[in-house]
Amino acid sequence: MARPRKHDGVVYQRNDSKTWWMRYRDKTGRRCLESTNTTDWEEAQRHLRERLQSRDNNALEFIRKGKQLTFNELADFFLENYSKPPIRAPKTHEANENALKTLRPAFGSSKLVDIDATKIEIHLRERLCQKRHARRKSGIVEIATLKATTVHQEFRVLRRILSVAVKKKMVPTNPCAAVEFPVMVKGMFRPHYVTSTEQAKIEKHAPAYLRNVVRIITETGLRVYKELACMKKDQVDLANKVVFIADSKTPTGISEVPLTDIAVEAFRNQMELAGPGQWLFPSSHKPGEHQSDFKKTWRRTLKRAGVQYFRLYDLRSTYATRLSAGGVADEWVTQLLRQSDAKVFKKYSQMKLQMKREALARLNRQAGESGPANSFDTEAKK
Repeated sequence: MARPRKHDGVVYQRNDSKTWWMRYRDKTGRRCLESTNTTDWEEAQRHLRERLQSRDNNALEFIRKGKQLTFNELADFFLENYSKPPIRAPKTHEANENALKTLRPAFGSSKLVDIDATKIEIHLRERLCQKRHARRKSGIVEIATLKATTVHQEFRVLRRILSVAVKKKMVPTNPCAAVEFPVMVKGMFRPHYVTSTEQAKIEKHAPAYLRNVVRIITETGLRVYKELACMKKDQVDLANKVVFIADSKTPTGISEVPLTDIAVEAFRNQMELAGPGQWLFPSSHKPGEHQSDFKKTWRRTLKRAGVQYFRLYDLRSTYATRLSAGGVADEWVTQLLRQSDAKVFKKYSQMKLQMKREALARLNRQAGESGPANSFDTEAKK
């Protein structure tokens, strides 16, 4: 066999192994010997081409690190440094741990470099066919098939973990970027815009404290559980029309939030309802603690109001949409949302079709004409 030149590579078979090996040179000229872990010659050639391409793209060191570290080791590192409070909320950490209960059996012992888009897609398809388990008096039983949203949440956690590997230069790219989710996931990442008519119906059928929640979020954009439900009375300054957020989802969320007159009135009403304790929304079941869940009351209120269910958190996107529709610049909306990334604004601000029609009504078809013309010509002259 001819000796390879400095930048060439060859696939060969050793006497003591049935699998194919590859020999190539890195950019410094150092010779590298590596098993392809396959007995198929075509597959071995593909592995060699990938190594040579990684070398030419200066990503060879990433590959070597990824060949040493397993997914279980990366998952432990992720949970310890990127998942636990105060980096993330306790519920986020709990969701990450639950997702890893299914991700570890599938990828735990695999080296990072061996996890590719194909393996991930196969795992997702298998999960979508599995049954959900529930505990009954007779024991653990299988019930309905897993929802696509549940599997998609696990996929999102996997993507976050592998993103850390990319940042730490353990792998060159995130394989999740090339994954196409097997089924269409409905109802996710599409915030619902609440019209003023819907809001009036909801407030009419809501208990007093929930009515205050609706008005506060649509007027301030506060996060439901991380910022509002756990708020103390001493964080509210009605005289100066401001509340101070001491703890939030992100560092940029910690700030003073200005209040509108409607928000001030809602806060004042809630402080009267709350009684003598320190919490703005005291728990009715656990004395001395704040209320931690509005979901059941929210669902019942929407049903009584005849409004199709949507998340209470979508009131935050309604706040952003109303600011945008009112002519507030995008960078200011981002600041009022207390987001560090302007791209997140697109998730919250959903311009409705009717708003776009109102904008189109201001179309000036005679713009640029030298003669006198009306400011707005929304209808063609007959």
